[in-house]
Amino acid sequence: MRFPRASGVLLHPTSLPGPHGSGDFGPEAYHFVDWLAAAGQKLWQLLPLAGIGPGNSPYMSNSAFAGNVLLVDLAELHQQGWLDAADLVPAPGLATEAAETKIDFSVMYPFRMERLAKAAARFAAQGTPAQREDFARFHAEQASWLDDYALFMSLCEACGWQDWCLWAPALARRDPAALAQARAQHAERIAFWQFCQWRFYRQWAALKAYANGKGVQIIGDTPIFIAYLSAEVWANQHLFELDNAGRPTVVAGVPPDFFAATGQRWGNPLYRWSEHAKDGYAWWVERVRRTFELVDIVRIDHFRGFAGYWEIPASEPTAMNGRWLPGPGEALFKAIAKALGPMPIIAEDLGVITPDVDALRKKFGLPGMRILQFAFNGDATDRFLPHNHEPDTVVYTGTHDNDTIAGWWATASDRERHYARGYLNTDGHDMPWTMIRAAMASVADTCVHPLQDVLALPTEARMNFPGQESGWWGWRFQWSQLQPWHAQRLAELGRLYGR
Repeated sequence: MRFPRASGVLLHPTSLPGPHGSGDFGPEAYHFVDWLAAAGQKLWQLLPLAGIGPGNSPYMSNSAFAGNVLLVDLAELHQQGWLDAADLVPAPGLATEAAETKIDFSVMYPFRMERLAKAAARFAAQGTPAQREDFARFHAEQASWLDDYALFMSLCEACGWQDWCLWAPALARRDPAALAQARAQHAERIAFWQFCQWRFYRQWAALKAYANGKGVQIIGDTPIFIAYLSAEVWANQHLFELDNAGRPTVVAGVPPDFFAATGQRWGNPLYRWSEHAKDGYAWWVERVRRTFELVDIVRIDHFRGFAGYWEIPASEPTAMNGRWLPGPGEALFKAIAKALGPMPIIAEDLGVITPDVDALRKKFGLPGMRILQFAFNGDATDRFLPHNHEPDTVVYTGTHDNDTIAGWWATASDRERHYARGYLNTDGHDMPWTMIRAAMASVADTCVHPLQDVLALPTEARMNFPGQESGWWGWRFQWSQLQPWHAQRLAELGRLYGR
């Protein structure tokens, strides 16, 4: 599917300013939409909106369907009557005006969770008939995943967040009598998790509608794999490569690459694709359907895994001793197309890309990705160089997994620097904006630049480093960093290059 020629900005909502330790769906998000519109940007790309997992990563969520409750705007809960004004006063360690603010998850998480719990309890005790009716409607709309998710999260808390295969055997294997008993025992906490999802979905729907009304579409992000400690693996054990005890036999990752000499051992359980095929890939169809209820365009992470994926024995400590196996290929995307029709999907086709990966992407008309930061380490045939781009691609200066352009340029090899200076006709003094201009000028239909590159920030603003398990996902900006000329310059580049 060809996309209209447009450009946008990559920024996860957690990176927004705000008083409660991390960005959320509150007024700052609406202000950012206004800024995007003023800058002539038609796209806002996010990381996964799902809950965070180990290392605070949004790519290791405990649900493929539930949203990140830490994104719920607490001020809206006050407006509904479920929090007091005093509850909105930031705790020590949350409020800061420093230009380079990092999320302190150890402070932010308990602060937000305590207030969510108070709001849920007050709703349960004092909710108005209209509020209760809307909650019941949401529950009915999302029941296919919400009940399992809320029970799963309640059991995780009760069991100290240990792997679900270590729970009481009857719960691990989902014995109906044990599940019924657990629902009764944990009814209050189950209601809490359902409440949090209700507010997440309602707040996000309002924000997305506002963005769409301003001419801004949302690009979401769907990880190909999901975490082992997730409601969906527990609830659909037959769809994953698990042994009789519920433990993964093999896990996901990638072989040694640019980012890691021993590869990346992600640890996600792999799909048992033969089981998915039996019911026409119904779980995947539902996952894609639900994702498009939240966003306008979906970027599927690690698309090459659908053509072939790297299987690592669960006993291996690194990703080195794995093997390539064929993925579901055309069968999966035919099932999705049959059920949902043509969908605006971006295929993250980075890494070891073989002809079968390109063939699969092109057969279903899915635009791929081009990263300018990777373009200057080869020769004129490099597919990341702008003159080799194709219209059905999305060009990025960098992604959440890359260094910022300023950081990359500071550590680039002499060869890369020489090639980039000659290719881009620059002395290198303003590489972030030089690269943004090159991306905007590309024939690629879609162009996306991380806000860190718009602000020309150094390595310290990097969002993630693949293969490193902690210390990432915490970058935030402050409005004082974003000047009127940033918007004016983006808007002018958009005018010049037809975006």
